[in-house]
Amino acid sequence: MCDGYKPPFTMTEAITNLVIEIGEFVGRITAHDELLINPRLRRENRIKTIYSSLAIEQNTMSLEQVSDVLDGKRVLAPPQDIREVKNAYEAYEELQKMNPYSIKDLLKAHKFMMNGLVSEAGTFRSKGVGVYAGEQLIHAGTPPQYVPELMKELFDWLKTSKLHPLVKSCMFHYEFEFIHPFADGNGRTGRLWHSLILQKWKPFFAWLPVETLIYENQMEYYRVLNQSNTDGESTVFVEFMLQMIRDSLYEIVKNQEDKQRKNDGINDGVNKKDLDTESKILLLLQKNPHVTAQSLASTLGKSKRQVERILSNLKSEGKLERVGASKNGCWKVIDDYKDGELND
Repeated sequence: MCDGYKPPFTMTEAITNLVIEIGEFVGRITAHDELLINPRLRRENRIKTIYSSLAIEQNTMSLEQVSDVLDGKRVLAPPQDIREVKNAYEAYEELQKMNPYSIKDLLKAHKFMMNGLVSEAGTFRSKGVGVYAGEQLIHAGTPPQYVPELMKELFDWLKTSKLHPLVKSCMFHYEFEFIHPFADGNGRTGRLWHSLILQKWKPFFAWLPVETLIYENQMEYYRVLNQSNTDGESTVFVEFMLQMIRDSLYEIVKNQEDKQRKNDGINDGVNKKDLDTESKILLLLQKNPHVTAQSLASTLGKSKRQVERILSNLKSEGKLERVGASKNGCWKVIDDYKDGELND
């Protein structure tokens, strides 16, 4: 690297549009501010965050077990898995005191996260490391002698770059994983630091379980990491992460606004309990044309495969149209079928 290093990245129209969408959702969440004033909701989201981030790393504990551990209850689970949960909780609790531009704090966060799990907790690795799919090496981390300088320049860029915090946080996440600065715990620490960068922009991101959506889309998460490695830049990874953030914010906005309408005695003239799944999907797509099949499945309590089949049927029946590419496009509900019924 050289002075003034800028991580390879191409700003795309899709990324610009995602930043705008997320900004709109952020404004609506800030207006309600429920994430900052509701301790029960904050705790639920923190537990989901810890469960999801560790599940990505093959921790075997269920969401209920994670909750029980954090409540001080006895849980029958591998001691290392329990230790990982306690460490992660401590790391996330301490995160709000940390500076996203401080390498010293990053090392401190890694020590919280990996204490008692690896010998080099809280220090950059002293040996080579690789990422494997089975027995196949898919990414070799930076040689250990170069890690400290590379991390210094990455943090210098993070501090001085004028890019939007949403974009910077995703780029940092990718570059961090590419360097792979630690002997172990790079994934969970990278996601932790991504969260810190976002919460210094908007505090409610401290309670937003973006890791949950990454967990639900884990294969795609790894695919775009590998694609970015092949491309030599973080663009496709940034697009993916922004989509995850957007979908996570959409769920929060939807829940808040549904609750507000219920409190106000407003149901938009539609009794959602009386609607079939197809009509519910059409209503959800009217509100957010960019929502993913996985997000729809989570909202409706259906499997992703069921939702994908219904979407396919709606397209073949002429009720729904896909505009643009499958990855960055959006859904268009045909006017004749809006509001879950045929308009005369």
